[in-house]
Amino acid sequence: MTSSVSLPLWLLILIAIFAAWAALDRLLVPSVRWFIRRRVNRVLDELGARLDVKIPEFTLTKRQVLVDRLVHDRAVQAAAAQYAAENNMPGAVASETVARYAREVVPAFNAYAYFRVGYSLARRLSRAFYRVRLGYADDEGLRRLGTNSTPVFVINHRSNFDYVLVAFLAMEKTALSYAVGEWARVWPLQSLIKLMGGFFVRRNSKNPLYRRVLERYVQMATEGGVPQAVFPEGGLSRDGKLREPKLGLLDYILRGFDPTGERDVAFIPVGINYDRVVEDRTLLRTLDPEAEKKSKTFVLGTTAKFLLHQLGLALRGRWISGYACVNFGSPISLKAYLAERGIDLKALTPEQRIERVKAMAGDLIGAVARVVPVLPVPLVAAVFRRRGTLLLDAEGVKAAALDIMSDLDRAGAITYLPRSDRDYAVSLGLEMLKIRHLVEEEDGLLRINEANRHVLDYYANSIEHLLPPADGAETVTAMPKAPADVPIAAPAKA
Repeated sequence: MTSSVSLPLWLLILIAIFAAWAALDRLLVPSVRWFIRRRVNRVLDELGARLDVKIPEFTLTKRQVLVDRLVHDRAVQAAAAQYAAENNMPGAVASETVARYAREVVPAFNAYAYFRVGYSLARRLSRAFYRVRLGYADDEGLRRLGTNSTPVFVINHRSNFDYVLVAFLAMEKTALSYAVGEWARVWPLQSLIKLMGGFFVRRNSKNPLYRRVLERYVQMATEGGVPQAVFPEGGLSRDGKLREPKLGLLDYILRGFDPTGERDVAFIPVGINYDRVVEDRTLLRTLDPEAEKKSKTFVLGTTAKFLLHQLGLALRGRWISGYACVNFGSPISLKAYLAERGIDLKALTPEQRIERVKAMAGDLIGAVARVVPVLPVPLVAAVFRRRGTLLLDAEGVKAAALDIMSDLDRAGAITYLPRSDRDYAVSLGLEMLKIRHLVEEEDGLLRINEANRHVLDYYANSIEHLLPPADGAETVTAMPKAPADVPIAAPAKA
């Protein structure tokens, strides 16, 4: 009993590793899970009384359960069988492909990560770059959404910052599930997005099996009441104008919708605008087919130069954080939309259904267009664009801007006025254009810097659709007036 046993060093190390692993698996991991689960439950209890739109059970279901449901869905299984037959492959290989797609698509929502970590990051980032404002929101309409309505926020896409900005403002009301492009599939951003409830979309994929898996997930989430956020333009605006809507996710939602069922879908138009879009010149550059493609090193160098320039402006007291504003329009009931037009999607041929989907996509993007906020920089940019090569003094700019604001008021556009002061709004917009060298001043007269005219046009384009054409005919439908100044987590100064 007292004799010693000799063991090779490698075996002793191996035994120690297995012992440590067993202790971690049996003692520490359960304790950590219990601690995290308790924090998550506490967050959910706090949110239960605060959120206008409750977090559905589908969102809180374990990710692996959702993956299994998606993999074994009848429509997905039928698509896998057809895919295997068409590509002459074993059924097991097709099934494994389905499982891989399902794991790629299904998010791993965590309430603590979303409402504590995500909210803190979104708030800090938003306030670091912009003075964030909520211009208009139909809070009463959102509160009227019943538990049997799935909110789908339909948003114009101006910047990659849209994800942060809308999530930040919407966190007071609900948790949004975003469809995110493949550009974000990098560590650790990919894991963070999944924890925040986002799911990835291969936007240009022609693989029918992948499209079926994605379609069924979107339909399952919609049926489960998951609030979703979609960008119908399918990508960032390159020239500042609204793009033609894509049909992908909207078509998926309509295919799975039963107008006679208990659940409705409420489309909520969301308009976003900025005094400064960080990617503006990069986006404009993509419009030039002859532009030289820049390397990642050049992009990183340009980004560093931009940040240093902003720091220099801040040190000289000339840095101005522009405004970023979001408007939430009134919900549009899908049941009511179809009933008013006498549309029965199930009775239509594929060609007829696509035409109906196109028409609805156009109506939704039109509703979004009507709630795009008018901010100081786009307003003053519109003044210079409309005056062309004419020289203006500061008073002339102000007078022209007031004329445009009158046109916008008559059209029912939602203009955000910092400090509820029109003169201040115009002065701020003009100062930002001068700082960015979009407008030049000489002997007290102002004119467009022709070298940067395309950038000035980019900002003017963001509100051009709200303005009447040259003959004075109005082109937009009236919207409710917004409060003059409704800040959300704003810095001290206006």
